[in-house]
Amino acid sequence: MSNKTCNERMKRVQISIHDIFRARHQIEHFVERTPLAPSVPLSKWTGAQVRLKLENRQRTGSFKPRGAINKMRTLSEEERKRGVIAASAGNHGLAVAYAAGLINASAQVVVPESTPKTKVLGIQRLGAELVFHGTNYDEAEEHAYRLAAENGRTFIHAYEDRHAIAGHGTIGLEILLDWPEADVIVVPAGGGGLILGIAILAKSVRPDIRVIGVQSHASPPWYYSFRAGRIVDVTYRESLAEGLHGGIGQQIFPLVLRYVDDFVLVEEEEIADAMCWMARQHHQKVEGSGAVGVAALRNGRIPDIAGKNVVCLISGGNVDDERLSGLLEKQERMETTQT
Repeated sequence: MSNKTCNERMKRVQISIHDIFRARHQIEHFVERTPLAPSVPLSKWTGAQVRLKLENRQRTGSFKPRGAINKMRTLSEEERKRGVIAASAGNHGLAVAYAAGLINASAQVVVPESTPKTKVLGIQRLGAELVFHGTNYDEAEEHAYRLAAENGRTFIHAYEDRHAIAGHGTIGLEILLDWPEADVIVVPAGGGGLILGIAILAKSVRPDIRVIGVQSHASPPWYYSFRAGRIVDVTYRESLAEGLHGGIGQQIFPLVLRYVDDFVLVEEEEIADAMCWMARQHHQKVEGSGAVGVAALRNGRIPDIAGKNVVCLISGGNVDDERLSGLLEKQERMETTQT
């Protein structure tokens, strides 16, 4: 890895609400302003007024184009000619491939071997060159950095990049424009760029609003590191929420401690139940990573929300049909057995 690449990875990310307003101007014609839909059944279940921010209905099926497009529009003509490269568990790769097409740049995406088929096929359909490497995101990222140093492509980071974070922060802007009375925002937490962008916008406008991150017990680095006040090692296991799997951003860690109120954990069975619940109750196809907020709300993981206005971010819907069908069939068999 080159010294330049190492130095770039050690820089601390700096971002403000003004970056998020600029991002909205840069991307508004290329992304959807997704619905903030009331959930009557989830509201009854929790005693709160719950609305779902449906980023699974975003272009490429997740929130990721917001950050990728905002970053891509900052590239010089020379950088566009050399092309871009990214590491991804799937959704970021889809977004980078899509955004690269908008600026006529070639894209290379490194993904783990376990990446869901629907995401792999989507990246290929969007014209990016696909490289399989490693068993998880962190291994794919290390390989992508090596390739970037070798081929001169610009690395588009999924979460430790000022422009990507600002793009994701436009979700928070949309939420508060549509529902200024929101008291709590529940956000799936992977590397940290999504929750940080939303939290910076939300806290800058409404300091009293609560922003809560959700992870799985299978990949809990934010949960434990937040409590320790430093990044700690955790044990990783396979998860339905593969998009949240892997390490967290060292550069953005101090900002997350400053802006985010808390992190909670959910079990794999709760994620599966939430995916099925969203399909049945709201007719929404939601991947495991996108369903963790629903899982947290349905299982009482988020305290003190009775009577509050709660936004639950549904971050993506790129789940293999076979996986979702299998979960629904398993749940139906269990219900039949119980009756």
